[in-house]
Parts: sequence; structure tokens; C-alpha cells
Amino acid sequence: MTSSPTLTFNDGNTIPQLGYGVWQVEDDVAEKVVFQAFQAGFRHIDTAKIYGNESGVGRAIASSGLSPEELFITTKLWNSDQGFESTLTAFEESMERLGLETLDLYLIHWLQPKQDKYVDTWKALVELQKRGRVKSIGVSNFTAEGVQRLIDETGVVPAINQVELHPFFNQAELREFNKSKGILTQAWSPLGQGGELLGDGTITAIADKHGATPAQVVIAWHLAIGNVVIPKSVTESRIRENFEALNITLDATDLEAVNGLDRTAAGTGRIGPDPAVSDFA
Repeated sequence: MTSSPTLTFNDGNTIPQLGYGVWQVEDDVAEKVVFQAFQAGFRHIDTAKIYGNESGVGRAIASSGLSPEELFITTKLWNSDQGFESTLTAFEESMERLGLETLDLYLIHWLQPKQDKYVDTWKALVELQKRGRVKSIGVSNFTAEGVQRLIDETGVVPAINQVELHPFFNQAELREFNKSKGILTQAWSPLGQGGELLGDGTITAIADKHGATPAQVVIAWHLAIGNVVIPKSVTESRIRENFEALNITLDATDLEAVNGLDRTAAGTGRIGPDPAVSDFA
């Protein structure tokens, strides 16, 4: 069976570059589809407290027959739990739902600049790593300015920054910043939303060229430019197709064409909230 390549964090740990995300997957469904993802070859699962499916992911892990050493599990701290002590409490609750003693990666889910608790929250993640409860720590939906403040005030550089990233919104500037700090970039909503990206003529032409699906082309693009990528599907055949994107190699012409789809300059690329100003519970 093909296995995902790994990338190395700035703390020396590694992460499978291709993972499986469970955003908007109900808890009982999560148990089934995560098990299917394991069967397809995925070993990296990305969940979060706010998704409400950590327990389902935990049940899939328990029934998989796979050892913790074979898996890479990520979960995230929700906004209402930010703060030092509340982070420590929320972490233990997540671990109980997941059925794990040690977590591979824990992320602050959103910057929440108005709340302004993310530095204290980061200090709690640093403490959890020191205690050996978390192997690696990082952030999600952080701006370059937010990341820099964490570094300046704690001296600890996040291992990864998970952000919205797809060909219509390729985050070139933030990716370059992350790279300059030794931070990996991870893409959520990697396939866009609503099917517009997968129906784009450039993507479908490249798919025809390679005998691949449009989703496989987009995943292959993420892998080629160095992103950690976590596509989501609840359809077993598509879960398998997404993993098989590992067999697709795009050439320089393909990559240039996909890079050309970026809409950042036009201001129409972003799908989700802007971390610089978003503030929600």
C-alpha cells in the first residue's frame, strides 16, 4: 500500500503530508469514515473540539487495530477555551474523548485578536509539550503578525500554521513567512468549496492529461508546493481516490497553470473568515 510522505517539524517530529479531515462530520459518521480512511491508507487524522466528533474519531482509533505509533492525530482548542488554565482543562477533555494518552499535534484553532488570550493559550500548549502530553504544538488560522507575537513573547516557534488554502487562495505570502520561520503550512478547505474549483477548466484539463480526478490534481498541487493537506469526504470511493492522489505527479507547466488560478489580488479568493478580524465563540 502507498504511504504518505512525511514532512519534518522544527521540533524534529514528523507529520504525514497527506491527512484526512473531519470538519462537518457528525460523531457517529466520523467513526465509520475515519475507519474507512485508515483502510484507504490514511494515518493522519485532523479533528477539533468544535467539530463535535472527537469521540467518533477515538472509537475509530480504538477499533482500527493500529497502534498509536502508526497514527498521527491532531485536535484543536476552541475559542471559548482560550486562556492558560482553561486550555489545560480543555486538552484533558479532548484526550478523554479521543481515548489517547499522548497527542501528536495540538493547535490553537483561531487567533481571536479581540479576545487577546492567544499568548497565554500558547504558553499552556508549551507547558503541555514540556509535560510530554503533546509531541508538537502549532496554530490554526493565524496571521503572520500573530505568529510573530507568539515567537517574540515566548521564544517558542509553532511547528505548523493551518489556514484556508486552495488554488483560488494560495496564501503565497503567508507560506513564505511560515517557511522563513521554519513553520510548515497546512491547508484546510484544500479543494475549495461548492465544486467551483473542481469544475474549473484548468483543473479539469490537467486531470484529463493525467487520467486523474480534479480533486486528485488539486491534492497533488498541494503536495508539490509543500503543503500538509487534509481533504475531507464522507464517500468511501472518494476517500480512496483522494489518497491515491499520491500517485499523481504534476509537471512544472501544470503547477504554473494551477498557481495562475489565485484570486487573492482580486479579493475574491477567500471562502472563510479572515483571522485578522474574526471574533466568534
